Amino acid sequence: MRVLLITPYVPSPIRVRPYELLRALTTAGLQPTLLCAAAPDDAPAVDHLRQLGCVTHAVPVAPHQRLTATVAGALRGLPLQAAYGAVAPLARRLRDLLAREAFALVHIEHLRAAALRPLIRDLPVVYDAVDCISLLLDRTRRINPDRRKRFMATVELGRTRRFERRICASVAAVAVTSSEDAHALRSLAPDATIHVVPNGVDLDRFAPPTTPREPNVIVFSGKMSYHANIAAALRLIDGIMPRVWAQRPATQVWIVGSNPPRSLMSRGSDPRVVITGRVPEIATYLQRATIAVSPLRYGVGVQNKVLEAMATATPVIADRQSIAALAAVPGRDLLVADDDGQFADLALALLDNATLRTSIGRAGRAYVECAHRWTSSAAQLIELYRHVQHQPGTPRCADTFLAAAEGESA
Repeated sequence: MRVLLITPYVPSPIRVRPYELLRALTTAGLQPTLLCAAAPDDAPAVDHLRQLGCVTHAVPVAPHQRLTATVAGALRGLPLQAAYGAVAPLARRLRDLLAREAFALVHIEHLRAAALRPLIRDLPVVYDAVDCISLLLDRTRRINPDRRKRFMATVELGRTRRFERRICASVAAVAVTSSEDAHALRSLAPDATIHVVPNGVDLDRFAPPTTPREPNVIVFSGKMSYHANIAAALRLIDGIMPRVWAQRPATQVWIVGSNPPRSLMSRGSDPRVVITGRVPEIATYLQRATIAVSPLRYGVGVQNKVLEAMATATPVIADRQSIAALAAVPGRDLLVADDDGQFADLALALLDNATLRTSIGRAGRAYVECAHRWTSSAAQLIELYRHVQHQPGTPRCADTFLAAAEGESA
């Protein structure tokens, strides 16, 4: 089965879902072909994918081309994330690949690549939405502490809902990471075929440590340019840690992840707060930390930060949103907090009790080993491919979307 996978960026261990699924699909013998947009500093990641045996068409896309596509798409009513991916060089390469090569189906990853859907006429399409973006925007406009982000989410919500409804109705099947996101998309597109394909963890990379941990370190990890992570990090530093420091003033908090904004960097003036920026390997920090936390104010989908910390046997404290997509058992596999005071109390309890830390950490690792292997997720995706590959390339319900979208891809 020849599969063409389209992503809006180069998959990598940081852009973990498409990267790990590509690795697993290649290992399973599918030999997927990847079409993706690339920036100049993506060359090492592209070389790595080719070394893994993935046929990779990495199309250079300049910032001005992204800007042009975003403005033009927004003027046509596309949500900004979809417009961002509708770049002319990627569309031209897609037309070329479809004209000269034979594929059984096309897999589109994320809303940022979805605007290319109208170019695919005669093949079944699987759309990996990952998350329901309109659900995320709805929570952002209600909860994010940044007024500008709330405003942008409000502006984007209506057209994102319309676009997600259209794209889900236009494909043979939709994949998402959680049942919550599946429910949200079904409420937009009741006739869409939607399957949950959960995220996994690289259990070799995110392994328990072989050396002693730091004694008083709380870690929060993730891409720090992402607004939900920024809000969570600020909550941790400003709302939770003062309660911890009142009883354990030597405790450090590590904020680990790429591209932190000024609002986070300024917190690093406190010697107890370490803002790392991009690091060579997040697993190293999880393995060194005493405990990990995920104090999200809002979010959607599976929180990889939680799974990765659990895989390293680092005891985790999370809010209920962070574990909404997981089958982990609170109190056994991880601890759950409902407010800042409870986060601080649980953190202090773990910092004071090595036996409890070990018990929670081991149970968390066992849960991830059982429920979140990438090979299992890839097997579910392959089964979905087999289900749709003999379906018509363009569902009847997609006619309106394709007609309306004609010309939306540059």
